[in-house]
Amino acid sequence: TDILNKAQLVDARYGVKGFVIYMPLLMNIIKIIYRLFENELDNRGHKSILFPLLIPKENLLKESEHIVGFENEVFWVTEAGGDKLDKPLALIPTSETAMYPAYSLWIKSHTDLPLKLYQSVQVYRHETKATRPLLRSREFLWIESHNVFENKTNSIKQTEEDNEIFTKVVKNTLGIPFFHLLRTDSDKFPGAENTYAFDTMLPDGKMLQIGTTHYLGTKFSKTFNIKYLDAIGNTQLAHQTCYGPGISRIAASILAIHGDEYGLILPFEISPTQIIIIPIPHKDISQDIMEKYTKNIYNSLSKNGFRVNIDHSQKTPGEKFYKYDIEGVPIRIEIGKREIIKKQLTIFRRDKREKIIISETDVIMNINAFKDDILHHMSKRALNWMKTKTKTVVQLNEISDSITQGFMIFNMPFCGKEKCADNIINNTNGFEIRGYYTDTSSQSLNCIICQQSQAKLICVSKSY
Repeated sequence: TDILNKAQLVDARYGVKGFVIYMPLLMNIIKIIYRLFENELDNRGHKSILFPLLIPKENLLKESEHIVGFENEVFWVTEAGGDKLDKPLALIPTSETAMYPAYSLWIKSHTDLPLKLYQSVQVYRHETKATRPLLRSREFLWIESHNVFENKTNSIKQTEEDNEIFTKVVKNTLGIPFFHLLRTDSDKFPGAENTYAFDTMLPDGKMLQIGTTHYLGTKFSKTFNIKYLDAIGNTQLAHQTCYGPGISRIAASILAIHGDEYGLILPFEISPTQIIIIPIPHKDISQDIMEKYTKNIYNSLSKNGFRVNIDHSQKTPGEKFYKYDIEGVPIRIEIGKREIIKKQLTIFRRDKREKIIISETDVIMNINAFKDDILHHMSKRALNWMKTKTKTVVQLNEISDSITQGFMIFNMPFCGKEKCADNIINNTNGFEIRGYYTDTSSQSLNCIICQQSQAKLICVSKSY
């Protein structure tokens, strides 16, 4: 919260609980995150669309399991222009009931499938827990991809592709490690057959869900009459998936996981300013010489596609260093008397807080090397931190001692029974079952509670 304020990322003084103003630096970061996901979706055959913000009440109520999951979180619009509306309208909490009535009009034949559409939007939920900017708000930013297929096989392939996209963007580009978990039946998305979640760990040890993908089966297609004629003329119910990268929470995880006591540390790819050049005036160097030297470096970097700026302000060098430390600019180039005389550059890496002196002729080669090493260093540091807080336990008496030792994430075998789930929660003091690991199906384990065989490994942690 302190960094959100110091870096001027949000302004929480909007006056409505759970709503904040996204300031320019944060919005520039978020726009880049959006673009990374949208490019992946576009390249894989998804098409962008935009539905209205308001949902008719009768649409929202159609899928009973779905509405039960959201009924206490819906914002209702009941008046307009001073008059009562004939029918209440819901501010969109999620888009299934907004989009699927239209899908039933558009899909008639197997030749209309697959249908893969997404929208980048704000959604609204009257969050009843304590709100916190970006982590738990009543208005948040995300992408919703809603897809329709002929069968379950193609639908499951889509959820696997969603995982590939999330891995490429969040892990491989943003340096954020996460767990890919199959939610238990009691914790899956309302109306879904299967929910796969992407959870990361923040520095306080709590898990944050930053995305989900769901196999919906035919529940929604049955409710909203999404049917098609197959190749031999028979009417079939369509199978569906939906996918939601949580843009606000992904941004929050970048700030929290990579940042330090000095401010943000941004991955090179998403930093609005990737390189800042700071001229350091000296009485022995004329202003014209300084400007020409810094401009040449700026032009060279800019022509090579880097987002680079020069700080010409009247602030002291120390004030400038402080500002760009807080904002997390990955690379700072300092140019003073020594640099101009020796035709060198002093490079400061924000991730390691170290300085390197290079020849001006090698600047492009070095920046290209630095940008890759920055991501590698940030990713490794984040992953190692998460590993140091994670422990596998197979006996119940291991848990309390492990919590005392500072472990915050536990892997343990679980049979799936509700009674055993309650026992796990009661013995971990506020921890909860996050879901089954998706890559351990071949393991044969005994449940940590009842010792039944054929248990599967689950993740247990505290969460936001």
